[in-house]
Amino acid sequence: MRHELPADRVAYLDDSTRGLSSAEATARRATFGPNDVVAPASNEWRDVLRDTSRDPMIWFLVGTTILFVALGDYTESAVLAFALLPIVGMDAWLHRRTRASTAGLASRMAVRSRVIRDGAQTNLVTTELVPGDLVVVSASEYLPADGVIVDGAALQVDESALTGESLPLRKRPLDPQDPGALAAGIDDACWGAAGTRLLTGEMRLRIVNTGASTLYGEISRLAQAGQADRTPLQRAIGSMVTVLVFAAGVLCLGLALTRYSQGHGIVDALLSAVTLAVAALPEEFPVVFAAFLGVGVFRLARRKALVRRAVVVENIGRVTAICSDKTGTLTEGQLRLEHLLPASGTTERSLLEIAARASRLESNDPMDLCILHRSGSAIGTRLATFPFNEQSRREVAVFEAGASGKVAAAKGAPETILAMTREPDVQRAAYLRQAGELAASGHKVIACAQRALPEWPGGEPDRGFAFAGLLAFEDPVRTGVVEAVAEVQGAGIRLLMVTGDHPLTAAAIAREVGLGAGAPRVIDGSMLAERLLLNAADCLLDVDVIARCLPSQKLDIVRSLQRSGEIVAVTGDGVNDVPALQGADIGIAMGERGTRSAREIASIVLLDDNLRTIVGAIAEGRQLLANLRLSFAYLLIIHLPLVLSAALVPLAGFPLLYLPIHIVWLELIIHPTAILVFQQQPAEHHLRRVQRHARPRFFSTREWAVIGMCGGLLTLLVGAGYAYSLGADRNVEHARAMVMLILIVASAATTLGLSRFRSSAAWIAAIATLGTAALVIPVTAIGALVNLQPLRGDEWLIATVAGLVAGAATTLFHGRELALRHGA
Repeated sequence: MRHELPADRVAYLDDSTRGLSSAEATARRATFGPNDVVAPASNEWRDVLRDTSRDPMIWFLVGTTILFVALGDYTESAVLAFALLPIVGMDAWLHRRTRASTAGLASRMAVRSRVIRDGAQTNLVTTELVPGDLVVVSASEYLPADGVIVDGAALQVDESALTGESLPLRKRPLDPQDPGALAAGIDDACWGAAGTRLLTGEMRLRIVNTGASTLYGEISRLAQAGQADRTPLQRAIGSMVTVLVFAAGVLCLGLALTRYSQGHGIVDALLSAVTLAVAALPEEFPVVFAAFLGVGVFRLARRKALVRRAVVVENIGRVTAICSDKTGTLTEGQLRLEHLLPASGTTERSLLEIAARASRLESNDPMDLCILHRSGSAIGTRLATFPFNEQSRREVAVFEAGASGKVAAAKGAPETILAMTREPDVQRAAYLRQAGELAASGHKVIACAQRALPEWPGGEPDRGFAFAGLLAFEDPVRTGVVEAVAEVQGAGIRLLMVTGDHPLTAAAIAREVGLGAGAPRVIDGSMLAERLLLNAADCLLDVDVIARCLPSQKLDIVRSLQRSGEIVAVTGDGVNDVPALQGADIGIAMGERGTRSAREIASIVLLDDNLRTIVGAIAEGRQLLANLRLSFAYLLIIHLPLVLSAALVPLAGFPLLYLPIHIVWLELIIHPTAILVFQQQPAEHHLRRVQRHARPRFFSTREWAVIGMCGGLLTLLVGAGYAYSLGADRNVEHARAMVMLILIVASAATTLGLSRFRSSAAWIAAIATLGTAALVIPVTAIGALVNLQPLRGDEWLIATVAGLVAGAATTLFHGRELALRHGA
């Protein structure tokens, strides 16, 4: 990974002792602003009050409390008013929990920093740092901004907050004498990032990026912005909630009219309707979904994938096709000079010297940087340069060679350079054949030649050269990409390599990474254009690699795949990739080498430009969707018997089964369980093959059947338990205790079953849930406050068995359906 070094932020990189003056710091602060790495938090209490006021449970409690006060039942009104405290407290806690990513980022920032100012070391508030500052960081301290390490020995840094990598990374100071160090960007080994922690040694860091320009600043802002977008699933949930609210309204009105017609009075009718409304209102669904989006943004950031739009959290797990660049994504994106093949009579050293003469120190060309790094520097006094262009496909330089006169060195495409030499046709053909074989194995090949110029009248020499040999460069495949490609293809996801390289080079890399089971099917841009003219949905079905692809064709590729029903993720790094990034279901920009336009339009920005990161993001996205399905399944399975029993028992003429305080009690269990337990399920290590759908549904028909069956079974158990405990004396408070215990045990068992007994959060929630029943039901004084009476021993046993049966049914049938969905 390499980091850009903007010219306006560079200061004294070759001096590890000199800091800025106060005047310089003031001027830079006016230009770059304060070093607020973590986005300033809004008013915490105002946000809590705003979010809490949106909770219908709050208004239900306030309204029913006022109602009981009006009726003179001060004990019930006091209990309901007291219940406001845990509700508000839980909302405040959940408010902080959903913002855990930003809070976690803030906790890893240094509050004060030691900085060299005006020639002396001083202690400043971290927000006062500016680009160019020289900061001293000791072991165990956090880095306050992004910058270049200019001094230090035996440095190890913990970067787990950024990358999730638990092992410390070794760092070293930048060598300003390295000719390619600044031109090619700062190597990650010489770079320190805000929020990471120095473990060993003492470091001097020259600040380059502050505030929002740091990687941590970007994560902070993306984590907040990513939760604002409404996704298709969120809109679908909104529609579902609207329908359920309407249905609940009709049911509540019917219940109120029925109770009133049965002679129970207006107060009973009103209380019945309000209680049923709160039991039936599906307010948890949008709240749970919003919480999962926030968690998804943070978890994907830990996977080195910064989410810019919340829709990605929903869609990344549904990807069925990936259009990937070759350079920098499948390969390292850094050329290495791997082979020196000198011509007869030329040594490797002489060949390298000729190549170095034809290279420029000021060039950013990766080949020039590789050659100069290998040779040490350009050789001799340069008199003239005739740079490479697409027409000439060569670069020629003229040098002073002392008493022997002048010399011209040339490098470029093998066919171009060989045409300038005195080589016979047979020998030229042999060299071109050798160059073709190297290109077919994935190498970039150039040729070099040299000519003595006893007299040089000026102009570019273009004939009479002596052939010096071939240089073969290689862009190595990234570590782990072969395994990532196998995992993607094994999961049934199409992987299409799209590159501008020669078909032979593209095919060689595709074979090396395992595309097409080692026998990739390759077409070029012209063949692609012919296929796209057919406008067939499956015109790319038999393609693994598209070589010589024009930038304008990328969007056409995306649209063709979408017409065939694929959910497409596409990678890009340039301005010409913007249409494809925007048109794809998920646009993925390269964080290391991507342009600003690409990063701004993309929905994900990769921090390491690696296919492995995309695979990890897909695995995380799939798990997030699976977790969300588990949470919604839990809500439906528990809410279904709650709503049905709340409606059917009063409709049958019995006294109200649930009073407002019982609904409050159950909601205090259901709400945090749905939000906090299931989001903790970890992502699987490997992608599973899933059934392909054009647009997968949230629940399959089988899953809806399983949810309905489990909810229906629990409803029957609740009804049977109610009838058993009601008895001949029709003791409703006794029967209520039975029903509450069945629902509480079923909630705990369902929580554990849906989490497959693997989550510590599920165990904690289950134990806490059962603890509330053990505290309230058997204690007469506490039970009386909530209109419950203690149960007999046999009733405890029956209720526990009933709840466990409901939980076991959920574990068995829903677990089996999940296994079928994943093809296990």
